[in-house]
Amino acid sequence: MILVIGDIIVDEFIWGDVTRISPEAPVPVVNVQDIDRRLGGSANVIRNLHALETKSAMFGVVGDDEPGEWVHNRLGELNSDDDGVFTKKNERPTAIKTRVVAGHQQIVRYDHEWATPIHPDTQHKILDVVRAKLSSATAVIISDYAKGMLSPDLLKQLIPELKGKIVGIDPKPLNTGAYQGVTFITPNLLEASEMAGMDNINEDKHVESMAKHLCDKLDLDYILITRSEQGMTLFDGEQCHHIPTAARDVFDVTGAGDTVIAVFTACLAQGKSPFQAAKTANQAAGVVVGKVGTATATWQEIERH
Repeated sequence: MILVIGDIIVDEFIWGDVTRISPEAPVPVVNVQDIDRRLGGSANVIRNLHALETKSAMFGVVGDDEPGEWVHNRLGELNSDDDGVFTKKNERPTAIKTRVVAGHQQIVRYDHEWATPIHPDTQHKILDVVRAKLSSATAVIISDYAKGMLSPDLLKQLIPELKGKIVGIDPKPLNTGAYQGVTFITPNLLEASEMAGMDNINEDKHVESMAKHLCDKLDLDYILITRSEQGMTLFDGEQCHHIPTAARDVFDVTGAGDTVIAVFTACLAQGKSPFQAAKTANQAAGVVVGKVGTATATWQEIERH
């Protein structure tokens, strides 16, 4: 089982077509055809693990509202343990990101979210459930969307509890100092440059320096940096591997980072080498960016790709 700890978001999609411009303002009028919801944020990692037929447990907070209830129900449908998902009354509503999509084009996104840190009592409750589940876990994914769930204080209490497990973080520069001593991180190029205090230059030699610097700074075993059209760079503690992009068509990059860390971690938990895991994660990213909306990739899709 893989534990996933982080900011839970509901991804809402409004699908339609545009045939005219509004007479009220110079904006497109979307003729809505469908509306659907998907688990987003750190919960999208759960969706990806489910697509990989990997057991999971989710840890986070939702509001005492209809979207929060939907999150619990959806996690149940995916057979993910939600004992660590706490429903908070009067603390914060469930975070929702709504995207309006016409054809394959996202027209606008509007967010309902609150990034204040969760209450200390909630932090303690989450830590207690993590401790209870840890013995049955093969790995832990910390998915940081900087929405208040993963405060530096919680991370500094949490990470020492995870010793002996594979621990991966999808990071945010804001919390860089709290990531010390985990197994790996999977930043994108911009995040890596901010975390390292280096220029955002997408060239192999520069990214190698960035990766080695962060491994040393944070005492990591390895680091996987995603580089958009340049693919990925893995530093495995000994050497850098530059992996060309596997994307054939790019329709939507929403949630691709969740796919990368889910597949990379699942492969490591199966005993694959970091390089094998990175190549597979790169193929999986190529699958999901060819879909519209928050997407996942199965082992079969990855192999075919």
